Amino acid sequence: MDSDPLVRLDAAGFLDLWQRFDADDNGYIEGKELDNFFHHLLETLDSELANMILPEDENFLLLFRRETPLDNSVEFMRIWRQYDADSSGFISVHELRDFLQDLFQQHGKAISKTKLQEYTDTMMKHFDKNKDGRLDLNDLARILALQENFLLQFKMDACSTEERKRDFEKIFAHYDVSKTGALEGPEVDGFVKDMMELAKPSISGMDLDKFRQILLRHCDVNKDGKIQKSELALCLGIKITP
Repeated sequence: MDSDPLVRLDAAGFLDLWQRFDADDNGYIEGKELDNFFHHLLETLDSELANMILPEDENFLLLFRRETPLDNSVEFMRIWRQYDADSSGFISVHELRDFLQDLFQQHGKAISKTKLQEYTDTMMKHFDKNKDGRLDLNDLARILALQENFLLQFKMDACSTEERKRDFEKIFAHYDVSKTGALEGPEVDGFVKDMMELAKPSISGMDLDKFRQILLRHCDVNKDGKIQKSELALCLGIKITP
C-alpha cells in the first residue's frame, strides 16, 4: 500500500498541504508558492492524479472555497452577521457548524451529523489561528477566500480634488450594493471593515462594532441608521454634486 500522504489525501490533509505552501497566509497559492507546490507534487506523486480525488462532500468544501471567493466585504459581513448569532464578535464552533450545514443544504448535499461535526472540527483546527476555539473576522475571511481589500487601490490623501471626487464615487458605488444611495446594515459593516484594515490589518468583530458606532455617530446626520451618500462625503471632506 502506498504510504505517501498525498495519495491518501483527505480534506484535513489538503488544508495542511495548502497552508504549507501558502507562505504569506493570504488564502491563495500564487507566484513562487505555486511553483513550489507543483514541484512538490511532481516529485512525490507516482500514481495518477485521479488517486487524489476526494469523497464528493469533502471535495465540495474545497471547491466551494476555491471557486466562490468573495469580492466584496459587504457580502462577507452579511454572512458574518448571520452566523455570529449571539453578536459576540466571534464565530463559535456551533455557529461554524450551522454555517457548514446551511452550505451543504443550499447546494443540495446530504451530510450526516457525524461528518458535519468532523468537517467543523477540521475547519476550526486549520483556521483558528490563535487556537482559542472560535473564529474572528480574519479567520472567516480566509475560509471564504475574501479577496483583497477594495480600498487598497485608492490614495485618498494623495490626489487632486477631482481625483478624490472620482474615487469617492467608485468607493460609494462599490459598497452601496443595494443601489439605494445610502449605506445600511452589512454595507456599513463592509465599508467599516475595509477602512479599519487600512490602518490595522487584523481587527476583531468587537473592534468593528465600536468603529461602526463611531462612524454612525459622526456621519449619520439625520439619525436614520443609514449613511447617505451626501453624509459620507461630508464626513470625508469631499464636495459632491447633489
